Amino acid sequence: MTNASPALTFSDDQAAAWDALAELLGKAGIDLADETLLPPDPDGDGAVMAVLGKAGSGKTMLLAELTKALSAAGVETVSGDYEGKRRKERRTLAILAPTNKAASVLRNRGVPATTIHRILYTPVYDPEYEKIAEWLEGNASKPEIEDLTDTALDRAKAFYETVKSIPGALAAAGLRGSDFIKGWKRREDPLDVGFIDESSMLDARQMEDLQEIFQTLVLFGDPAQLAPVGQSGEMVFDTLPAKQKLELHRIHRQADDNPILDLAHALADPDLGFEQFERMIEDAAQRDERVVWAGRVESDLMARSPVLVWRNATRIRLIHAFRAAHGAPETELLPGEPLICDGLELPLKHRKRRIDLEARGLIKGAQCIYLGPGSKPGFSRLHVMGSEEPRLSAASIVKIEREGEEEPFIPFAATMGAAFLHGAAVTIHKAQGSQWRDVQVFAPDLYAAARAGRTEAGIPLWKRLAYVAITRAEHRLLWVVRNRLARPEGPLRIDDLAQPAAPLTLQAQES
Repeated sequence: MTNASPALTFSDDQAAAWDALAELLGKAGIDLADETLLPPDPDGDGAVMAVLGKAGSGKTMLLAELTKALSAAGVETVSGDYEGKRRKERRTLAILAPTNKAASVLRNRGVPATTIHRILYTPVYDPEYEKIAEWLEGNASKPEIEDLTDTALDRAKAFYETVKSIPGALAAAGLRGSDFIKGWKRREDPLDVGFIDESSMLDARQMEDLQEIFQTLVLFGDPAQLAPVGQSGEMVFDTLPAKQKLELHRIHRQADDNPILDLAHALADPDLGFEQFERMIEDAAQRDERVVWAGRVESDLMARSPVLVWRNATRIRLIHAFRAAHGAPETELLPGEPLICDGLELPLKHRKRRIDLEARGLIKGAQCIYLGPGSKPGFSRLHVMGSEEPRLSAASIVKIEREGEEEPFIPFAATMGAAFLHGAAVTIHKAQGSQWRDVQVFAPDLYAAARAGRTEAGIPLWKRLAYVAITRAEHRLLWVVRNRLARPEGPLRIDDLAQPAAPLTLQAQES
């Protein structure tokens, strides 16, 4: 391993990946060994490399250490919150994930990640309040703002010195998002380096967008996961030449004696059948409380972490059972019910509203909790799980699907806005990129996939489904073997959701 490596002890495959990436970044003008910035190599533009490995192989550890090394070399991390005036000598890094939940998993590990949407679009600040942002970043002297006292500005400064968030600092000064963010625009300035986590979820169009923005791209991905729908089982890194793919093999987290990862990696055995795999789960459950052989679905867990299924019919049945268990009326939602954003149904003339909502985390696949009705008919107050600014209000179209019927039931809806499906159960495909402390996997569905005999990229589909499903569990896996639902121990709640000290609002959404 070269002297570019950090003091942290790496495995041989991580050390080899570090050296290869250090060489790639060197061509981009970033010397990790000397912690210096140089003019980029003109032949290094447009470089792409992928770091591939299964769960527990150390991808996130490598990503985190590279982020620290780039920061030490003077590279500025771009979060999507605010970017000051571009300086000629500035070099930039963005750590991105396809979903809010995937980004929040990295943030919980100390990596300043944001979503791809937050980098594709940048905020347009009110010129008066932009002076505060420039001052906070050290690029200007303390401004005089007519509506803000020195005490309020000092609060903003104190916040920013602790948490490097411009919106958070302005909120600490008593401002709302609608005060200082006037809109969003497509990014015009390119960035230097992009680290993309959960890159197995990227589709070809997203990859093209990222290559337009970044001169150097490093993809971190798990080749054992499921490919995006419509990609014919192929992931964006599959087409890269072998020299641009770095593979990690050692299972670092096995030092924790993690039974969930043991089960995930057992699926690589080509001779392993479904029945044999279930016996392994049953044996693990007898030895370790982190694996549970469950005779029914726990409805209390469904409010925060959905049951993972393969078939849509199963998903719909479980959702209706969950709502019935909580006494939810057909014509309205209860505060605390989980939702999944199914996209934004807005015409082209409302492009600004679309960008506003997407920038706040309301993108397709986002997990939300319904907090109650908004101040206008058809609006909902929502908590976007994993978002840096989780509370917002938006025009909503909520669809409750019914088994055997093509058209969903819509308990209430605005004429246009964010569309939602119920989130008490989701397909394993849609769960990719997310992690929850406790995960329930509906085993009868995986048995059906095994019986169907389907394969994806030469691997039995049930094995891919099982691998993705069980690796969503951060701490405990519940393998549900019966089509039963436990009664909830209490009503749905929202008081457990973290609330920002000064929540930002998008008032324009209800104007």
